[in-house]
This record gives sequence, structure tokens and C-alpha cells, in this order.
Amino acid sequence: MTHQQILQAMSGLMAGMFVAILAGTVVSNALPTIIADLGASQSSYTWVVTSELLAMTATVPLWGKLSDLFNKKLLLQLSLALFVVGSLLAGFSQGVGLLIFSRVVQGVGAGGLTALAQVVMASVIPPRQLGKYAGVFGAVFAVGTVAGPLVGGVLVDTSWLGWRWCFFIGVPFALLAIALLQRTLRLPTARREVRIDWLGAFLIVAGVCALLIWVSLAGNEFAWTSWQTGVLVAGGLLLLTAAVLVEARTPEPVIPLGIFRNRTVTLTTIASLLVGVAMFGGTVFLSQYFQVSLGKSPTVAGLMSLPMILGLLVSSTVAGQVISRTGTWKRYLVAGAVVMTAGLALLSTIDAGTPFSLLSLYMAVFGVGVGMLMQNLVLAAQNDVPAADLGAATSVLSFFRSMGGTIGVSVLGAILANRVADEMTKGLRDAGIATSTGEGSGESSVPDMATLPDPIRSVVEHAYGVATADLFLIATPFALLAVVAVVFLKEKPLKTTSGMERLAEESAAATGKGPAAPVG
Repeated sequence: MTHQQILQAMSGLMAGMFVAILAGTVVSNALPTIIADLGASQSSYTWVVTSELLAMTATVPLWGKLSDLFNKKLLLQLSLALFVVGSLLAGFSQGVGLLIFSRVVQGVGAGGLTALAQVVMASVIPPRQLGKYAGVFGAVFAVGTVAGPLVGGVLVDTSWLGWRWCFFIGVPFALLAIALLQRTLRLPTARREVRIDWLGAFLIVAGVCALLIWVSLAGNEFAWTSWQTGVLVAGGLLLLTAAVLVEARTPEPVIPLGIFRNRTVTLTTIASLLVGVAMFGGTVFLSQYFQVSLGKSPTVAGLMSLPMILGLLVSSTVAGQVISRTGTWKRYLVAGAVVMTAGLALLSTIDAGTPFSLLSLYMAVFGVGVGMLMQNLVLAAQNDVPAADLGAATSVLSFFRSMGGTIGVSVLGAILANRVADEMTKGLRDAGIATSTGEGSGESSVPDMATLPDPIRSVVEHAYGVATADLFLIATPFALLAVVAVVFLKEKPLKTTSGMERLAEESAAATGKGPAAPVG
């Protein structure tokens, strides 16, 4: 495929990824307003984020396996259709229960986009050239991430629109992506008569959900050492053990266990899990810090995230171009992991009085590290697996990164709620202000800063500043472990043939015949 043909084929992919990114970022600045408007709690704030991550995490392996068996374009369009349904449900939600359910539907669609977009890229672009095109995706990622909070803030601050349009606004982009994919994307379909491992898929989804629900609720709804913990942990581990046994015996497993014999896949998977914990867990509450601790409007909070996004955009684009030109990649993974760890360590020093100039520097450092590391972990794994396992390998990395993010958001969200409650109780007591019933627990509602008197507002700002810094401090060791994982990666030359070409070669070698004509 020529450069122009690849760009045309990627247009629908880029529109789809823009939708997925917009879905997460447009809501970030609106969440404090949404939760306050629905009268929900801090744990509900966490669940609105966690539910989408959980659904995305649990379904990514199934999407990845389906991409190895069926038409990738159709699967992409199906995931976008699910996203549209979830967005409409979210926009019309009248209670936090329906909102959380709609985020689950969005998450299932996002799981498809997350797994399939990278699989399709690897199918049409050789690893040696993938960095260059990944820079285009980096630009789309940056635009979506920058535009999302800004658009979300403007919608929330515009009285005749409101937060519901944060969900409605993604619908036309999703429909456009479906149309572009239909027109521009042409991929061969492997016509294989196989039975999908539905039992393995069910066991994986059920086991992961049981453990993630435990992580989300423990320490808030029930104690870490309660009987509920025992039931969820034991049930989750039993389900996953059964999944391993099923996957080891079925001819078409959802997650081929054999790919973990590959050192590169194993180490990049571990690094992706740790990056997910550090990145999602450390940054998802930044918008709340901007609005509650620093007292900024949703629109201003969106603008304040620009240094981090610009750092990510520049580093991912430059690193991608250099990797494509030189063919070397390990040094950029190691440098990215080190810089990301340094950024998190710097962010752990913030409080309610941190100057924005200093905060911008810390966010930019963190963004540079993430930009160099995240996408290139996928590149390293895709370069070192057979073309027939591209979908499975890519989805495994996405799966563990999303799982790390879900664990990070859930655990750190519970820590934030309890830390804020403790700091507020202490601050109010020191100020001689009586605490109302319910304060000092993780279930206290997210405060509406505009209605608080000055003495209480100062206490709340301090509490959220201290608690947010603690989250970054907790995330830093996970980033440091990611450094260790990427250091032990063995650098291998980047292949110069695309996934489709490699698959044809592998099929020809296996059958002793020439490659079959592609199916449009």
C-alpha cells in the first residue's frame, strides 16, 4: 500500500480513536458537576470512571481474538455502534445508576476500538514504518485529549447546553467513523471455520470483573478483610484458574498462553500493566484537583492540562519518527519510563498552593515520559510475534494496560475519598467547626465549591490538594517497576513487511503453497 492509501485507510481508524479519546476526556472536567447535579457520592465519581475501564478491560481480549478470526472492519463498526448506544443512554440519564450502566456499554465499544485500531495498523504497516504513522495517531490522541476537556468545560459552563451534551457530542463523530471505515478500509478476511471459545471468554470476563469489583469496593463499601472480600477474591481466582485450564486445551483460545513464552511479550505486558496503574491512577483525578483544590472552572481546568498533553504529543511524534528512521527502539522505552517516573515523583509534591508554572513543568515531564513509552511497548511486542497472533498479542497488552488503569483508579479513588475525609475532619476540627454526620467517611459527597463559606472552602481545598499529591506518590513505585521491566527487554531489528504480508508468508510456509488471494 502506498502512503496515500494507508492514510486513507487510517482515516476511519483515526475518527474512531478520536471518538474513544473524546468519550473519556470530555467527561473529565464535567464529572464534578455531573456528580453534584445527580447528588451522588465520591465513590460514585470513581465508579463513573471505573465502570467504563472495567468493561473495556474485560472485553479487550475477546475483541482481539475475534479480529484474528473475522472481518476487522465489521468489528470496528460494531464497536462504534455500541459506543453510540452508550453515549445516548448516558446523555439521557436521570440517575447515577443508569449513567454507570451506560458507561459500561461505552466501555465495551471502547474495548473494541482499543484492540482493533492497533491490530489494523499492524496489519497494513510494517513495524519499521509503524512509528511514523503512530505519530499521526499521537496527533489525533493529543487533539482529542486537548479538545475533550476544553469542549467539556465549555458545555458545562454553557447554561443552555449542560453536561448531557458531553455525551451527545461524540455521536456524530462515531457515525462519521462508521461511514469512513465502510468507504476506505479494505482488509483481507481469513475465512476460517472455527468455534469461538465462548467458555474461555466468559470465564476470563467473569474472573476479571470479580477481582476488579473487589478492588473498586473494598475499603469503601466493605472492609479489605471482610467476607465480601473473601468471596470476590476466591471466586475471581477460581474463575481465572478455570479459564487457564480451558485456554490451554482449546484449539482457538481467546488468549493463546503460548505467547507468554515470548520474553518480549511477557515484559511488555508487565510494563503495560504498571503503566496503566501509574498513568490512569495518577492522572484521572487531576481535573478534580484543578476544580476543587485550585478553585478553577471546568473550562480553565481543561486548559490547565495542556502542558501534559503537549509533552505527550511532542515526545510520541518525535520518538516515532526517530524509531522509523533508525530502527532502534529500546533506548526510547527506557528513557520514557525513567522520565515518567520522575514526572510522577515531581507531581507528588503539589498542594493547594502550588504555582501553575511549576505544575505545568511537572505535567510536561510526565507527558513526555508517557508519550515515549506507551505506544512503543505495543510496537516492540507486535514486531516479535507471528502475524497470526498479532490480534491476540496486541489485545493482551491493551488488556493489561486497561486492567492496570482500572485497578489504579479504583484503589487510588478509594484512598482519595478516605484521605480527603480524614483531612477535612482534621481541618474542620482545628478550625473549630462542627462536622456534620457522614463527614470523615469515604461516602461524603463531592462538595460544590461555589456554595461553601470561605473557612470551609479553605479546608476542602487543602484536603484535596494533600490527597491528590498522595496519589502521585503511591503511583511512583509502579512507574519505577516499569523501568525495570523495559530494561530487561532484548532489542530486535524491526521487520520491514506488514502484518498481512507476514501472514501470507507464514501461511505459504505452513502449507507449502503460494499465498491465497486476499478477500476484499
